[in-house]
Amino acid sequence: MTGFPLRPLFFVAGLAVATTLFAVVMDAPDQPAAPAAVPLEIPTRSMTTEQEAAPLPPPVDRPKPQLITIKQGDTFSGILDKMGVGRQELRRILEQREARKILRNIQAGKQLSLLIEDGRLQSLSYAINTARTLEMQRDGNGFRTTVVQHPFERRLRFASGTINSSLFLAAQRAGLPDKITMEMADIFGWDIDFALDIRAGDQFSVLYEELYRHGEKVRSGNILGAEFTNRGKRHIAIRYTSPEGHSGYYSPDGMRMRKAFRRTPVEFSRISSRFGNRFHPILNRMRAHRGVDYAAPAGTPIRATSDGKVTYKGRRGGYGKTVILQHGKRYSTLYAHMSRYGRAVRTGKTVKQGQIIGYVGQSGSATGPHLHYEFRINGVHHNPLTVRLPKAQPIDKKYRDDFRATAEKVLAHLEQQKGVMVARLSGQNGEKQR
Repeated sequence: MTGFPLRPLFFVAGLAVATTLFAVVMDAPDQPAAPAAVPLEIPTRSMTTEQEAAPLPPPVDRPKPQLITIKQGDTFSGILDKMGVGRQELRRILEQREARKILRNIQAGKQLSLLIEDGRLQSLSYAINTARTLEMQRDGNGFRTTVVQHPFERRLRFASGTINSSLFLAAQRAGLPDKITMEMADIFGWDIDFALDIRAGDQFSVLYEELYRHGEKVRSGNILGAEFTNRGKRHIAIRYTSPEGHSGYYSPDGMRMRKAFRRTPVEFSRISSRFGNRFHPILNRMRAHRGVDYAAPAGTPIRATSDGKVTYKGRRGGYGKTVILQHGKRYSTLYAHMSRYGRAVRTGKTVKQGQIIGYVGQSGSATGPHLHYEFRINGVHHNPLTVRLPKAQPIDKKYRDDFRATAEKVLAHLEQQKGVMVARLSGQNGEKQR
């Protein structure tokens, strides 16, 4: 190795290395190559029993309200006692004045919805009627109490008919609900004796409301206007509600339809014996008959013909079970041959006009079920069918203009509907003639 020149050797070696590097650079791409994809592997981990994921807890079953149908004789406190609610909790519930008044008068056939947890009331719902529901929700140790109002959709209905044999049959043919028929008879009952005065050819027209909720009929509403033609005499009644919320029926000239006395104490009956001398069927001799007998099925309600005070209640010889009412200083009425008395009738108590004071029977000297009715003025008997009764009172002066506006609308609607009915009937008759 001695004598061989080292410098030329280093020069050649350096040149070779430089040439190799230059070749590598010239062969490389313009952009660096992407690295090869490497699959991402998550190593599995063996879990012990304690390390395994806990399952989701099952859903909690919340108690659901119980729907209870109220039975005859049930009380609210009795129902809660059966459901394990204590007296202290009951007191908390009845501390609510509005709830107390309602819940102490729950009615058989209706339903209570109750949610009770651990002997404590959480919620309550009770339908007072179709328009109102009592709702109670627990709020700490007390309750939030609300009476929810359910507004009705009011639709107007019109019915008209002609009597051939009876008012009820004519009303049914006209599609009039029984409730509205009874109310119509009640409205005109101060002027028309429906047991004596009705004749074939009498006519009626009624404009009334029907109440709907969610598109379904709930019940019939009020009569807004009615017309009854009896023996050619036209009677019209219009419902008017004052700004204070008091409602009543009036003639178009503003006179109250409600008189001091109703003509008849029994609805839709017939007269079996009139006022005056007659042959007594039991005594077999002529005898003065100081009243009017109304034949009606046993159990038919008997109503007070006017506001009054009960001066007698009990058996009275041939009269059988009898009630006598005093109306002010001058007038008194007697009702005899009852099968039983009205629930609230007591001697010395007052009764309202139209209140049930008894039921038709045949107690005492009677050959069949009927009511014997007498009318006295200053102690003297008068014929109940012909006696002149006290006149009706007019509407208060301050309401006359408002009433007149209401009356005009109702009368116009009645006339319009009657015209539509006549046109419809004429069209039907024309079709039949073809």
